[in-house]
Amino acid sequence: MKRTVTRLADGRELIYFDRRDDAVRDAVDTRPPDGPPAASELRHDPLLDEWVTIAAHRQRRTFLPGDDACPLCPSAPGRPTEIPAADYEVAVLENRFPAFRPEATGGRCEVVCFSSDHRVSFADLPPAQVRTVVEAWADRTAELSATPGVEQVFCFENRGEEIGVTLHHPHGQIYAYPFVPPRTRQMLRAVRRHAERTGGDLFAELLAAERREGARVVVANELWTAFVPHAARWPFEVHLYPHRRVPDIPALDEAERDAFARLYLDVLDRFDRLFDRPAPYVSAWHQAPVREGRDLAWLHLRLFSIRRAADRLKYLAGSEAAMGAFLNDVRPEEAARLLRAAGR
Repeated sequence: MKRTVTRLADGRELIYFDRRDDAVRDAVDTRPPDGPPAASELRHDPLLDEWVTIAAHRQRRTFLPGDDACPLCPSAPGRPTEIPAADYEVAVLENRFPAFRPEATGGRCEVVCFSSDHRVSFADLPPAQVRTVVEAWADRTAELSATPGVEQVFCFENRGEEIGVTLHHPHGQIYAYPFVPPRTRQMLRAVRRHAERTGGDLFAELLAAERREGARVVVANELWTAFVPHAARWPFEVHLYPHRRVPDIPALDEAERDAFARLYLDVLDRFDRLFDRPAPYVSAWHQAPVREGRDLAWLHLRLFSIRRAADRLKYLAGSEAAMGAFLNDVRPEEAARLLRAAGR
């Protein structure tokens, strides 16, 4: 894997990831620099003991541009973009409208471009391309975890206008949080309490129970299992677990990375075939925090769609949005059955 680091005109970092060692990435950003991104502000909510990021400058971020104005497509004569190269495999760049910046809040925000082809989605990528993305995730997780002030690295993808995506180009994001987010703290508290009470490993027990029962398993291979959780919050929600406990993506070995690529593409294909249309989804990697709970965490990916039927979406209503108490319209066992049936 070849890794080429360069800078955009405004000083932001851009990294190309290529399978070919002879790839040349010497294109220069010809746009005039427009200065550093504006700063955000972190505010602490004492009632919930949670951090909220105030990022008013993100109101100005690019919103659903036409295909001929996509900022993540390769640059072309007379149309420079965020990616100076005329073509690329996978590219990672500092976000132009970041929620976090080292100079202000701490942390960092990056954009991961999965392909130079504007028309594809992640599900269309060949396994070899997915492996390049996995290498990029691993590289960025390792480097950002070593950055002072970063407490957790979160790799994710939002897909579909229904989810709120503002750029159609196939891409995801990485948030290097300057704090441990609420969901991770809650999860690790539950795992720690279980270990103190029973001496057991809650993650291992949950994975073993799903594999043993099988009713909610969607698909599995020798190293990973994809299943609908027993208490799924979303109509179609699948968790992908490696069979071996690892804290984060960099800890996956080559065989596990290969096996993940095959399984993940299978699951994404099932989501799209479920209602014969592209599924709006959030795909979220849950990795161990940088400094705390690494002995408790178990890397996994959580994928969920807000589409609950061919012509209906699941919106957060009062109970979910106001109280965090979810109501699911689809039985997890039925969701798993439908996803199994959607396989090729």
